[in-house]
Amino acid sequence: MRVAVIGGGWAGIAAAVELTAHGIPVTLFEAGRVLGGRARSVSLDSRVLDNGQHILLGAYRDTLALMRKVGADPDTLFDRRPLQVIDSSGFRLSLPRLPAPLNVAWGLLAARGLGFGEKLRTAWWMECVKRRGFRLPGDMTVAEWLDGAGQTGALRRRLWEPLCLAALNTPAERASAQLFANVLRDSLGSPRREDTDLLLPRVPLGQLLPEPAGHWLTTHGACIRLRHRVRTLARQTDSIQVDDQPFDAAVLAVAPQHAATLWPEAAVPNGFEPIATVYLRYPPDIKLPFPLQSLSGRLGQWVVDRGDGLLACVLSGHGDWEACDDAALAHALDTELRIGAPLLGASTIREKRATFAATPDLHRPAPQNGRLHIAGDYAWSDYPATLEGAIRSGLRAAHAILGN
Repeated sequence: MRVAVIGGGWAGIAAAVELTAHGIPVTLFEAGRVLGGRARSVSLDSRVLDNGQHILLGAYRDTLALMRKVGADPDTLFDRRPLQVIDSSGFRLSLPRLPAPLNVAWGLLAARGLGFGEKLRTAWWMECVKRRGFRLPGDMTVAEWLDGAGQTGALRRRLWEPLCLAALNTPAERASAQLFANVLRDSLGSPRREDTDLLLPRVPLGQLLPEPAGHWLTTHGACIRLRHRVRTLARQTDSIQVDDQPFDAAVLAVAPQHAATLWPEAAVPNGFEPIATVYLRYPPDIKLPFPLQSLSGRLGQWVVDRGDGLLACVLSGHGDWEACDDAALAHALDTELRIGAPLLGASTIREKRATFAATPDLHRPAPQNGRLHIAGDYAWSDYPATLEGAIRSGLRAAHAILGN
């Protein structure tokens, strides 16, 4: 059996590694110069940065297992910390190192910037959601869900809406409540305390998975063809043709807008959301009190301390920030941060189609169509666009091929 994996993002990497580990000859096609897809390292202003800031959670079990399989040690590559949500208004929610669900209950009751009544109402609401298995009677927007639950106070503005935007890359007014509930189920609602931990990369994204996976695949006999954009994909009686090369099966693991040009059934029609990552450079001694902070200004959303005075500000979903040029955006974020030190430089990376829009009742493609298997974050129906969803969809495709 010969299998083609089209797309060298995290979904394609997962499929290629799993198939290769079971002795299946794999050819991995990637249009770019490096593996990683929309989560890769780039060279910018003489520095190796990420094409977008990513934050992982302890709940990303398949991602962490895949890293270990290819020789990348998560314990070394991540700064693992219990979840904290902090902003400049004085709000602070910190989860202690207690067994679940005591860690979430204690963190909520001890949160700063909230009234005791709001804490109790939220604790009761979360318990009711948990008893229903995080299943909603019907999909709706996150804003409608929070309205119906009476979540209209400070916790909505300081926690739920920022978390929704960070996890779904879609504002609460348009985001799917069921997808957000799924995220809460596997993080704050998980029976494993470590699933709520923040995993902050100590190294560029390429060193987390794409680079070690590329080395592992090559060492184990897989063929990696970089700078090769697949142009045609056709189903035959006993094979699937990839640019006129016959394969016994194929995994289509490219972004949905590219997948649709090769295989129309793979399209996601609900649109896309942008992300901008603004890297602000300050003197090396500048540090945030906690590596992740929520910004409560007009434009800023989240900022991550990358060390040595480098702060990565993340702007997700359509918003006012899109109308600002790079210089104006950097100046506005510097003003909102109020670091108290000179801004030495700034670099901005904008992804206009960073993720699919995670709206209610989202259509997802069928994971298999004969010899063709669809993989990618948009193909994992349980999650919004996440690295974990991409990994799981790639593994699912590989397991389906192995099962056949």
